[in-house]
Amino acid sequence: MEAIGLQKAVPGKLDEPILACGSRGSAFDEFKAARRQAKSDELPMLLVDSEGPVSGGSATWSHLKAHDNWDKPSGASDEDVRLMVQCMEAWFVADKDTLASHFGAGYSAKAIPADPSIERVPKRDIENGLRNATRNCSRGRYDMGREFLAILGKLDPQKVTDASPHAERLVRTLRSVTSR
Repeated sequence: MEAIGLQKAVPGKLDEPILACGSRGSAFDEFKAARRQAKSDELPMLLVDSEGPVSGGSATWSHLKAHDNWDKPSGASDEDVRLMVQCMEAWFVADKDTLASHFGAGYSAKAIPADPSIERVPKRDIENGLRNATRNCSRGRYDMGREFLAILGKLDPQKVTDASPHAERLVRTLRSVTSR
């Protein structure tokens, strides 16, 4: 499995898969378990939607405490968690060409939020934009459960990291960790 075309962003460097863990709570539980079981050369990371705006300079665990009431696991740091701001679908919106190619005939790019600072666009606006943009597609309307992995793997990481400082931080961290 790959996210934001990570194989393209960190080519040949990711030995371990990125796991889709289901719900936010499941992802957090899996992260805590992975931290407890990690070998010295492993770096479990949590990647979740922020579910809303993240104030400038806000530490990730502070955001997750305020939003989800999650306590930072013992020994964890802000380097162990990355946020998709405000939601994973914001990364889709950053690469409009991939969306158009993926959905094909009937896709309406005009329905997608145009703000180039995708992290400012509310989650509701992104989700509504995707539903409206794909309303008349031969593939059918956007359905996260069915589509998200296929789209994530196709995204151009440069377009995503240019539009999302949090995505850029994730890729920068992965490059740093894999170059050791």
